[in-house]
Amino acid sequence: MSEATGGADPLSLHGVVPPTITAFHEGETLNPGATAAHARFVVDRGAHGVFPLGTNGEFPLLTAEERERVVRAVVDEVGGEVPVIAGVGAPSTRATVNNAKRAVEAGAEGVVVVTPYYYPLDDEAAPTHFRRVIDAVDVAVYAYHIPGRTGNELSLDAVSALADAGLAGLKDSSKDVPWLGQAIDAAPELTFLAGSDSLLFAGLEVGCAGLVSAVANAFPELVVECYEAYAAGDEERAREIQSRVYEVRRALKRGPYMAGVKTALSLRDVDFDPGPLRDPLRTMDDDGRTRLERELREMDLL
Repeated sequence: MSEATGGADPLSLHGVVPPTITAFHEGETLNPGATAAHARFVVDRGAHGVFPLGTNGEFPLLTAEERERVVRAVVDEVGGEVPVIAGVGAPSTRATVNNAKRAVEAGAEGVVVVTPYYYPLDDEAAPTHFRRVIDAVDVAVYAYHIPGRTGNELSLDAVSALADAGLAGLKDSSKDVPWLGQAIDAAPELTFLAGSDSLLFAGLEVGCAGLVSAVANAFPELVVECYEAYAAGDEERAREIQSRVYEVRRALKRGPYMAGVKTALSLRDVDFDPGPLRDPLRTMDDDGRTRLERELREMDLL
């Protein structure tokens, strides 16, 4: 087991940091109360931090004003108990900087900047984008590396340049373990977070300090147990839980993209309504919901 929290990270981010949901009413209007209640749900079950406005937070589908309301609701609920790191990414550097400033004004202790998407970026444009955010706010800035969604992969040279520029850490959802291992080797002072439920154990093994897990949005206890087993040196137990997470992940992914998490939450005994996904994302139909419920019951998770 490795000691992995990066020295460049003022928050010493570690453990399980769920990418919390954005809840909507049935008409797809924002539901700040339920959004905050979900953050409370994961924190009360052991999460070490929260990451509103990640992929599971449906951030590209929200306005700047809605994003700020989400951050403020989550900070008001769990801020001061655990770090709140808010997603602020956009294709435009200007918009990203504005989102970051609004998130900080709303109380976020850190901001997460997804690699800009749609337009291809080279090794000069990508670091410049992140540097503009780092220079604009006085909080920890984390990069969100998810080339499968953005179309832009950060080179190892870019990661080293960002470390020199003051980046605090990086969430990697590339599912490319060799890239991740080399990035950690190139910039060990950064905090690295494993961003795929398929690689929780592997991420910890190569030096990640924590886990950003979609499964933890619905079943935080499970992922927290995996992390804590690993941190205690019980790798056999951590491997066993990773195997269980594989099963849950498969069940959640059988429906429309991202519909599994909110459906699973609606099947749990929670005191909030996660509501629908915002169009064009689709909620599970009745058959999908019934199948998911059956599978989760067979796994003794409901």
